[in-house]
Amino acid sequence: MNGMTGLTRSRTFVLRLRDSDAISEALSRALAAAPEEERPGLERALALAGSTAAASEDELCARWVRARLADAGFTGDIASMAALRALRKAERGLGLATAVELQKKAVAHPE
Repeated sequence: MNGMTGLTRSRTFVLRLRDSDAISEALSRALAAAPEEERPGLERALALAGSTAAASEDELCARWVRARLADAGFTGDIASMAALRALRKAERGLGLATAVELQKKAVAHPE
């Protein structure tokens, strides 16, 4: 994972984990040695690792919000009050101000 968001009631903090280079390197080595039938999957994995490494903190937060809402079964408008309630229900310790900030990032960075 390229980054990890830590959330508390009073603040948001982001801990960036830069292991994506090591992951991409390992995938490249595996791809070079892979039999033909494994190559498409490894090529796709390498592309995904590259796109994650290029993501900004706001994009990572937006992905996290969408993933949490999807896990909670929310399928409505991400900018709605219902989405905000679903996010806070999915993440019980999430304060209102932090949830609003994360929701704004998700709206600003659509998939």
